[in-house]
Amino acid sequence: MKNEVRLCIVLHNHQPIGNFDGVIEQAYQDSYLPFLDVFESYEHLKVALHTSGPLMLWLAERHPEYLNRVKELVGAGRIEIVGGPFYEPILTMLPSRDRIGQITKYTRWLQNRFNTAVSGMWMPERVWEMQLVRDLVPAGMQYTILDDYHFRAAGCADEQLTNYFLTEDDGQVLRVFPGSERLRYLLPFAPAIDAIQYCRDIAERSPGAVLVFGDDGEKFGTWPDTKAHVYERGWLKQFFDLLTINRDWLKTTTPAEVITETPPAGRVYLPDCSYREMTEWALPVERQVQYDSIVHELQNDSRWPQISPFVRGGNWRNFRVKYSEAHEMYCRMLDVSRRLEFAKRSNHDKSLLPLAEDHLYRAQCNCPYWHGAFGGIYLPHLRNATYRELIAADNLLDKMSGKVDEWVDVTTEDYNKDLFPEIRLANDQLISYFAPSKGGMLYELDVRGIEHNLLATIQRRPEAYHSKVRAGSSENSSNAASIHDRVVFKQQGLENQLQYDRYNRKSLIDHFFDEDVSVHEVQNGLAMERGDFAELPFDAKLRRAPGKIQVQMRREGNAWGIPLSITKGITLFAGSGALEVTYLIEGLPPGKPFHLGVEFNFAGMPSGADDRFFYDSRAERMGHLGSTLNLESTDYLGLIDQWLGANVQLTFNRPSGIWCFPVCTVSQSESGFELVHQSVCVMPHWKVVGDSEGRWSVSMDLIVTCEHEPNSRSTQLASAQRAF
Repeated sequence: MKNEVRLCIVLHNHQPIGNFDGVIEQAYQDSYLPFLDVFESYEHLKVALHTSGPLMLWLAERHPEYLNRVKELVGAGRIEIVGGPFYEPILTMLPSRDRIGQITKYTRWLQNRFNTAVSGMWMPERVWEMQLVRDLVPAGMQYTILDDYHFRAAGCADEQLTNYFLTEDDGQVLRVFPGSERLRYLLPFAPAIDAIQYCRDIAERSPGAVLVFGDDGEKFGTWPDTKAHVYERGWLKQFFDLLTINRDWLKTTTPAEVITETPPAGRVYLPDCSYREMTEWALPVERQVQYDSIVHELQNDSRWPQISPFVRGGNWRNFRVKYSEAHEMYCRMLDVSRRLEFAKRSNHDKSLLPLAEDHLYRAQCNCPYWHGAFGGIYLPHLRNATYRELIAADNLLDKMSGKVDEWVDVTTEDYNKDLFPEIRLANDQLISYFAPSKGGMLYELDVRGIEHNLLATIQRRPEAYHSKVRAGSSENSSNAASIHDRVVFKQQGLENQLQYDRYNRKSLIDHFFDEDVSVHEVQNGLAMERGDFAELPFDAKLRRAPGKIQVQMRREGNAWGIPLSITKGITLFAGSGALEVTYLIEGLPPGKPFHLGVEFNFAGMPSGADDRFFYDSRAERMGHLGSTLNLESTDYLGLIDQWLGANVQLTFNRPSGIWCFPVCTVSQSESGFELVHQSVCVMPHWKVVGDSEGRWSVSMDLIVTCEHEPNSRSTQLASAQRAF
């Protein structure tokens, strides 16, 4: 056959910051290593390889022999190393300085490790906006790889998508390759001959075409059922054998070779876009359900091939609308980036800047900022890892600014970018963030000593795939299928676990309930909200004194339609690991009882483990952190995660009932639907009756220490006295 086609096989291997070592090792054994083992013996084949920075650093430490083998193949001209931002962030969410910094830092690392030039980059999750061009080119990138979906959204016809294009912004010119969605679904799920036939059809229609397969390397062994399919049943060898047999017309090549040997197909300007599935996941749930229904209906229409290029989903940035927790992480990241840039321009000691910058870059890893077929933001260990890096950077920045020994400080800014001020109350032990405009809630509580945010929680929300959970159907097959098509349940009865929250799962959220409400009604969202304090704005002011600062928030509202006011004050002392919280309720009518609950949530403390449990004032265990408790008339509760080293204690000057229960989500991952423990809800509650002046008050201490053993009440009191 004379008509020649160039095929670029671009593998993207990635593991996020914070993933478990055993998970990465399994992916190495199932995907990365066996692929290399098979590929090495096919001397005429070439691939391009992008390995994300987190995975590359892990490989350099755990399996340097693998990287040495890759380096030999790079030297032989068989592998092109593809660069990108070091820690796999979505570039559109970063300040320009961090985009360039991440890309140039990783380029230097790759060039030093593999002794090769790096001319192109992998675009994380193929999330694209035109303004990226003005940063990618100055960062040294000559090309990137997107999806053909981007090009169709720009009006390109399928027959045009057989080479790379030029695009430009602010005078900077970049080459962009359209990756084939068709090849993404053929490899490795269809018989190997089907991919060869697809390339043959293109060759007959468009001689000299360039085709690009760019997708996850994990689909060759790590994705469910693919290890047996790709290696044990020999799919990859069959595919490579066919490429070898047909190399007279089907030539494997690399993107760097293409841009030096082949002129571009033309010029194109692409809309804000990602791959097709990502744009669907970014839609609001109701719209996503409608979208899926319409597409499913129209796919049976003979006109669908003409209609589909004009059907589009949403914008990646709207994940920060869909998940407020993603927006919180994003805003926290922006603040650390801003502080880092200020530190670079200050006269302070700059010796710790490179380390602080690396922590910031790690915190920009994209995986916990969105959710689709992968667990993403629903995976607590990924959220925790992001905050760990942000807190570590914050600690270094405070140290560089001269904050040493014991101190306390407060700032007010629009930290959440909602045009309302939030309050950052911090000392040498804790960092706390309050949102007066959102019920006066405490929405972040960072423990500096263990670099952990106790409020890295997540709200239980509807998801489009919950309809599949309710249907309860399970489709388990020995045949490999794309993760987009699988319906697998990792646990039974998940349809009974679906539960949605009316409010963010944060702390200092104030509820009024019926007097006879039960813990199970509160846990299952059946308790009626009788007040308007949980979400509506509080007024705020600050009070300062030597060695301590108080945030005071007040709201004139109502419960059961009766006008009331709540004033809550949170005091932080220099050198203390405790928040002192006081509540004052005024306007209570004589003799009328009110049922008040104050909600706390604590994240990063998993359930079902022997070293994570509740305990009482005698340091006696009361059940693991997945237990449901209904305590009566107590003034103390402890929660401990000995693995994490977090010991949380709540004390009250007025005995209370305390409800405790786990908060779990039914969420989707690449391996199926699963129940994930997200946080522990602790809700002290009181029967509130006003005094002769219609007032009622309570004081409580939220004490956080970094230790591995529960404290008895006497030890806790001595510790608190030393702190104050």
